[in-house]
Amino acid sequence: MPKNLFLLAFLLLCLGTKAQSLEQDPEKGKFKQDHIFFGTGLNLGIASQSFNIGLNPEIGYSITKWLDAGINFNVNYYSQNATDFSTVKYQNWSYGGGTFLRVWPVNFIHLQIQPEYNWINSTQKFTNSPNVFKYKYQAESLLVGIGYGSHFLGSRYSYVTLMMDVLQNPFSPYRDQFNDPLPVFRAGFGMYLRPSRK
Repeated sequence: MPKNLFLLAFLLLCLGTKAQSLEQDPEKGKFKQDHIFFGTGLNLGIASQSFNIGLNPEIGYSITKWLDAGINFNVNYYSQNATDFSTVKYQNWSYGGGTFLRVWPVNFIHLQIQPEYNWINSTQKFTNSPNVFKYKYQAESLLVGIGYGSHFLGSRYSYVTLMMDVLQNPFSPYRDQFNDPLPVFRAGFGMYLRPSRK
């Protein structure tokens, strides 16, 4: 499955390269330093008896005025309390990285797709016994969503995005103990590098 995830990321980057060739720009094909951006996002997931928070630094390149692509890293904390259906309390720390593609059909709305691969450390406590179990595992995820923000090419950007993990991997940091997807609210901001002086 990780091979499929990285294949998808490669295809997304190819799509971005193709989109660059379609844009009408007198300097088409030239690398522009002021199209490089960096920033960070904070994600938050809240559902019944569960909580998720994370930090997501990113660096990318605006291929066109409406298409951004890049890489991101993440650190997440997830907790799930015991419920009427389960006597297990979960606490997970995860870290990982991936790629993203952000499309701005209009300047204030964007669509985002973000494949990730994560390493998870999980602690599971049973409410009806003193047993505590610790696990380490890996999982891929594919976040897809829509958001609102501002996008000023060469200057700055900010956004708020609602995403869901569309893969069925039960170990994903964005799914609960019943393998239901958790809504992920991500707010981010960043800035572009200044153009190089000639």
